[in-house]
Amino acid sequence: MAASISAVQKPINRKQIHYLHVCQSVFLLVSKSLEQLNDNGQEAWRMDLRLPLARTGLCIAVLLSSGCSPSEEKQQANLEQKTAQFEQSLDAIQDPKLKEAVADLGGSLLLLERAQLRLQNKPIETEYGEDAFALFRHYRSPQALVDTYLNGLFVLRKHSNSDYLTDLQPVFPFSFEIPAQFPFPHGLQWRSVTLSNGKVIAFQPEWSESDPGIQLSPSSSNLTNPDDLTVAYPFIEGLEVENKNQPQPVTLQGKAEVIAPRQVLTFELGKADIGKPRNDQNVSVKLLSLDQNSAEVELINSAPLAPELGDMPINPLLVQARDASGQVLSRSGSINENSQQIAFYAKQLAEMQKQKAWSEAFEQQLEEQRKTFEREQRSHYTKVYFNGLIDKLEVSVLDFSSASVTRKDLDLPVQRFDPLTTDSKIQPLPMPVVVYDDQAANYLKGANLDQETLKKSVVVHQSTEDASAARIEFDRPRTFNDELLGTSFSTGDSPVTFFTQNENGKRGEPIELPSEAVEVDPMRSSITYDLTLFPETPAYIVGSIPLFLARIEKKALPVGQLPKGMELRGNALIVDQRLFPSEAWRFYAKDGSGQYLKEILAVSHEAPANGPALFDVHYFYGLPSELETYQRSELDTVEYGFEIKLDKLENPPSAE
Repeated sequence: MAASISAVQKPINRKQIHYLHVCQSVFLLVSKSLEQLNDNGQEAWRMDLRLPLARTGLCIAVLLSSGCSPSEEKQQANLEQKTAQFEQSLDAIQDPKLKEAVADLGGSLLLLERAQLRLQNKPIETEYGEDAFALFRHYRSPQALVDTYLNGLFVLRKHSNSDYLTDLQPVFPFSFEIPAQFPFPHGLQWRSVTLSNGKVIAFQPEWSESDPGIQLSPSSSNLTNPDDLTVAYPFIEGLEVENKNQPQPVTLQGKAEVIAPRQVLTFELGKADIGKPRNDQNVSVKLLSLDQNSAEVELINSAPLAPELGDMPINPLLVQARDASGQVLSRSGSINENSQQIAFYAKQLAEMQKQKAWSEAFEQQLEEQRKTFEREQRSHYTKVYFNGLIDKLEVSVLDFSSASVTRKDLDLPVQRFDPLTTDSKIQPLPMPVVVYDDQAANYLKGANLDQETLKKSVVVHQSTEDASAARIEFDRPRTFNDELLGTSFSTGDSPVTFFTQNENGKRGEPIELPSEAVEVDPMRSSITYDLTLFPETPAYIVGSIPLFLARIEKKALPVGQLPKGMELRGNALIVDQRLFPSEAWRFYAKDGSGQYLKEILAVSHEAPANGPALFDVHYFYGLPSELETYQRSELDTVEYGFEIKLDKLENPPSAE
């Protein structure tokens, strides 16, 4: 999760930290919300410490609803008992401020304990993620990465059917899977939007129902993009004004700030490194433990933090893992507080619970204790859990012994690139930065997918919660091959037969069933069956279900030798859809380094009145020097035969 600091631009003042939310710094499952104000208390500034792989990837809602093993059930019961006791103690506190502080800190500690329990008992299931450290390899210095991040920012006007709302989407050159974000501390503050009639609308932190004018505020329609904005026009009863007749947003104004470390150091660690410090200049990294799917790492930087960071809480320790295949494992969560830190906050909680009332003196006492404790902490700690078996661990350290602060005023034109348009005019999207697609090379391996590999990738899942809708699903990872399957499928027959179990526990006799008892959906690779219509209890199912495999032909084309129907204008590739229909073709671009360029966006231009597609335009971060084309030549149907022992019904119907 991203921690956030609210402050005022003058520049950022981080001196005055309120204790109210200090409880949330217990662990990084909870967003930190620390408030600082300058003398005039105006202009809210948000600095997001979005540190990839240093923040937890834990989804609390998912963890709280997952199943438990018997041993975990006992631990869970103990935790629930502790939670109940804590809630009872809260009821005895009369002072509202004290009660809120105790609830926040105690609740955070309980949530941490619950997270630890779930993470250590989570089943190991392999899942891959992005290589977040690739950024550090592409750019010669942290400052070059910062410049790319800021100079590659532009603003899109999103398509809307509303006459009263226009959404604006800031588009950054780097995108990350949650919880990973841009690796350096950074802030973004929107100030205003200029409309086509010349009027400037100031940014406000939330939409106001009582404001009769045009408003610019954070978007409530997309919670995954916190920087999105909405221009809201006033609704006047009885007066219809179409959006196109409203003054339109032309430019978006704001300011950005990024703090870059002196350097980024990367270490590769394995089991042989456990307990052995690895040193590089002023940085020392120690692997404390390495289990099947988790690792504990400690960092010590002998140099003090740069004064530019002030009291800003940072985590300079970034960790990712690869399995034996060399692919990066996704994270299931992390705990970033060691036992000493947890003990300190538990001690503070005990002191708070002894109080009868909250006071400024007591708040100051707690704050001084916290500052003293944090000053004495010489190390950074994290325990990270991964979805899969760890073969090698990669640790990157952001060395903030010195830092450079980049501030930039933003005055960005609002651009519109609808995914589908009837406008025949090709709109340029020049981009002054180069960004690489680090997932492309691995993803494009799917172009060579064969039948045996396709079959081996299938994982069977059963659901027996509902007797009338028991379900079997044949899941497999999505690959590049799926993109080129098209829509012309021939599923054929998908016969399945259910069997009883004999006295030896093996497959018995086939069961005669009415047609309505079983439904096979070959397009979704699923089978649904109604056990209430079965004359006997089934134990096995035998049959086949179709899978689909595209035969793909790959070609590499220098940009000076493009065929008819393909044209390159700067960073825009124009493709004639009549010669290269998108259902059967894909295009990737490389620059002179031989690396794949990231695609910014694509626009499909069609003839008016739902006519045939005319051409597609693909925009890239950088200038292509070579194009790769991928064409589906054939579509094969692959029969996946199976014999599955059925799971027993979880909730068998009661006898009449």
